Amino acid sequence: MTSSMTGFARAEHESASGNITIELRSVNHRYLDTTIRMPEILRKFENRVRDTLQKKIARGKLECNIRFTPAVNQESIEFDEARAITVIHSLEKITGLMQTPAKLKAETVLQWPGVIGEESPDEKTLQASLDEAILSALETMTVMRQQEGSRLQTIIEQRLEKLITTVKAVRERRVEVIAKVRKKLLDRLESLDFEPDSGRLEQELAFIAQKLDVDEELDRLDSHVEATKETLQRNEAIGRRLDFIMQEFNREANTLSSKSADAETTAASVELKVLIEQMREQVQNIE
Repeated sequence: MTSSMTGFARAEHESASGNITIELRSVNHRYLDTTIRMPEILRKFENRVRDTLQKKIARGKLECNIRFTPAVNQESIEFDEARAITVIHSLEKITGLMQTPAKLKAETVLQWPGVIGEESPDEKTLQASLDEAILSALETMTVMRQQEGSRLQTIIEQRLEKLITTVKAVRERRVEVIAKVRKKLLDRLESLDFEPDSGRLEQELAFIAQKLDVDEELDRLDSHVEATKETLQRNEAIGRRLDFIMQEFNREANTLSSKSADAETTAASVELKVLIEQMREQVQNIE
């Protein structure tokens, strides 16, 4: 299924250890570029998170932001009495140096780092909660990316149909174009009141026809259409393959333009280039 590289997802998971919130954002990128931001208490799980993300996301600039709010035990609060006494003595010395000292409050002491004891959350519970949140966020993002990918695929398929019609029209005009070139050359020779060697004339006409022959380019364009349709049905990351096919499309369209012998074929080659560019713009968003 075609997937876009653009997506967003947010997931939360509550456990005995606390609350984990995860936000995923992805945008276009040539390769997979993953940035993970997480609190130090979860840093030990970073490689595990990265591996999980890379199994689900193949391309894109992916940002993963993780927040953790530890659970609070309301029944009791443990604090380091010795550290609290040290903090109080230090604060009293500081207030003694002030001209207008503020009254020392218990809240000030309790907020000091290290005074309140922090119970370390259970590692297994924390890991399970993190895994659950990551998978939930990835599931949401995958759905969003696939929905956007489906829309991009529809646009590409519509352009392919127009391209098929244009190629068919050029192919049907080839005989008429060669006939017009032949008539133009004969009319010019007749105006010069010159009787050319019939054998040499036919050789020249055959050379001109060969020079203007674009059957091979048209066949390649048809082949690229089929390759694009087949690629769009693949259940994998297809963005790079499609990008390569778009380059091949462009090469054939340029050759067709250089071999054009009439205004209608020139206009058709321009139309092909426009359609190819429109497809290429959509391909840039596909994973």
